[in-house]
Amino acid sequence: MSIEPEDEMVGGSVEAPPARRFEGRTAIVTGAASGIGRATAIRLAVEGAAVACLDVAAEGVEDTVEALGVLGGTALAQHCDVTSEDAVREAVELVAGSLGRPEVLCNVAGVGMFAHTTDMALADWDRIIAVNLTGTFLMTREVLPHMLGHDVGGNIVNVASTAGLIGSAYSAAYCASKGGVVMMTKALAVEYAGRGVRVNAVAPGGVDTPLIANFGLPPGGDPKHFERIMSRMGMCRPEQVASAIAFLASDESSYTTGAVLSVDGGITA
Repeated sequence: MSIEPEDEMVGGSVEAPPARRFEGRTAIVTGAASGIGRATAIRLAVEGAAVACLDVAAEGVEDTVEALGVLGGTALAQHCDVTSEDAVREAVELVAGSLGRPEVLCNVAGVGMFAHTTDMALADWDRIIAVNLTGTFLMTREVLPHMLGHDVGGNIVNVASTAGLIGSAYSAAYCASKGGVVMMTKALAVEYAGRGVRVNAVAPGGVDTPLIANFGLPPGGDPKHFERIMSRMGMCRPEQVASAIAFLASDESSYTTGAVLSVDGGITA
């Protein structure tokens, strides 16, 4: 027997989810020039959002916006270094003035590398923490005032990692940054619960993106350490992570905040 949207079930009726969950909403996606960020921008635009695409890679972010235009979406390309307080403030103000009040923020921008901890330069540590953790904080801090105090508040989705949930060799800085993203997500979720803003995170495992090229085995490294972070399901596609981000950013997850959704092929199971 098929179930129609109006059929009554125990406890209420079943409603078909809307095909365009972000119709009329403005979304900001960082790291939108490639990988998960690009896939997320495309997914949200296809579902009706006006998408502001932010990245330090100017050419790549322009390519993403061009693709969204071909798909019929409304999009804005903005060069933005998420580690710069001034750049983040200017970008968010531009988005609000051009596309409207942001109701969705997807903090995707990230960097990383494998290195023996004893060989890791302080500059590399600082850069990873600055982009992955501080950048997520700066974007969130600037967007929150646009979300608070409205009937339709907002949704923030951060990209963490399995490296923020379990230890990974040769990636102390990356693990520290993504573990920070996990706990910041939970802290913000508690702080703004009941105020119209939900904050969640996805935690991907190995994703087939340009970033993966930075995670080669360091000289003299033990390849057996890789077994801990590899899924028998293979590498994840950016689109699979984007679909999880879209769910958490949509009203379909309206009772979910402070969650960290693993998209890792069972690595952390």
